[in-house]
Amino acid sequence: MKIVFKLFATLQDFLPAEARRTSAVTIELAEDTKIINVIESYGIARAMCHLVLVDGFYIPPAQWDSRVLRDGETLAIWPPVAGG
Repeated sequence: MKIVFKLFATLQDFLPAEARRTSAVTIELAEDTKIINVIESYGIARAMCHLVLVDGFYIPPAQWDSRVLRDGETLAIWPPVAGG
């Protein structure tokens, strides 16, 4: 199956160079792939994933280990942000 994987702000550095301009890459996954599997396969620490959305719906951290991704979905992740 294929999904669109989007990383924003400082997390864009984990994407392949050619995907950084659009912040997105289409990836091929096994049918039973969970959100945490994608995060870990890109070498991203859990603490760096502040906002995780699947097709625009917030997925709380407690569900990252159990939420199975489906063909055609979009997984988008933002890091923690600070400012003021």
